[in-house]
Amino acid sequence: MSTLVKNRVLWVDHLRSFITILVIAHHASLAYTTFAHFEPAAYISSTAPIVDAQRSKVLDIFEDFNDVFFMSLMFLISGIFVTPSLLKKSQRKFLHDRWKRLMIPFIVGVTLLMPIAYIPSYIVAYGKFDPIHFIKDYVTVEGWPVGPPWFIWVLFAFNLVFACIFPFIRTTWEKLGNRIVALQGNTLLFLLVWFVFTWLLYVPMVMQIDAGKWVGIGPLMFQYSRILLYAGYFLLGTIIGTKPLQEGILGNHATWLNKPIFYVILGIGAYAFLKYSEGPLTRMMKDGTITETAAYWIYRSSWTLSCVASCWMFIVLFKFFSARESLFWQKMSPNAFGMYLVHYIFNCWLQFSLMNIALHAIIKWLIVFVGATVLSYGLMVLARKNKVIENIM
Repeated sequence: MSTLVKNRVLWVDHLRSFITILVIAHHASLAYTTFAHFEPAAYISSTAPIVDAQRSKVLDIFEDFNDVFFMSLMFLISGIFVTPSLLKKSQRKFLHDRWKRLMIPFIVGVTLLMPIAYIPSYIVAYGKFDPIHFIKDYVTVEGWPVGPPWFIWVLFAFNLVFACIFPFIRTTWEKLGNRIVALQGNTLLFLLVWFVFTWLLYVPMVMQIDAGKWVGIGPLMFQYSRILLYAGYFLLGTIIGTKPLQEGILGNHATWLNKPIFYVILGIGAYAFLKYSEGPLTRMMKDGTITETAAYWIYRSSWTLSCVASCWMFIVLFKFFSARESLFWQKMSPNAFGMYLVHYIFNCWLQFSLMNIALHAIIKWLIVFVGATVLSYGLMVLARKNKVIENIM
């Protein structure tokens, strides 16, 4: 069967769906990490909506590994199809479609879905559920939490800005696309350029700003230290999208994609090095061998390497091993976006329901992950039977 179905590149669709599943697994793990803590006075300040007494260091690693790369990769993939879409549609039609596809689900998400998801947090904090007080607390004390839909409004903002400037940069963007394609025969130079590009977007920013700081108004929140990284990866996707995907830097003739084992070793090795460096760097700071600033530069540079190496690893793996249709991805891909939108409800309520049950943290995580995935998928299959929802999704 062809790798193209209705002008879609299957392995990219599959990779995007995989990241959605990874997001569900990631959020399922947050209740069970060893660093998790709950703040009853303002549950939005907690590390997760629900924090269980059962913890696992294995889930620390799983959560942290995902956090390093997966949203950057999601923005990259999201950008790939923007340029060809703008070339086919008018600017007005493009923005209308993006508003319908992104901002309507975002508005529904932050006004209806996320409050339902955060009810268990309120119950844990206050010991009961008072609807009126919950709404007041949700808006005033918690600041109208955005939850996972933060990605959707930020993606729309990137689309909006790019669509407005595209007529003025189209020629430049096509030249950049040609230059990137010209690198496909020089793997080392291509990977080095990608790493330096990522480093410049992230490290100088995070050196000045708390890595975990979020800013914004109400549900229009974003992670401050990574906004340039996410914007840069989105723009990189739009540059890649100036060429047909099968002919460009992610196409069949790109030599850098020909060594999947190498990228698996590099991806795992880069993250292992990142985690291994934490102890030695901390000791060197304490004994005065290295300054705190220098240690932070080294650590964040290692973080950057892990980010790009993990992106490369999953791109290559899906390019090699998921380029043909399968029943699983055939069912999953059309529902992935909706699953991303609704999964937090099931994650939070399942974590809440398991809090007083004596099970190992990893068993609880598996129950939440599988349960939230299945329930999210089932809900979207049913919801998409409605013509209005199907038209949006």
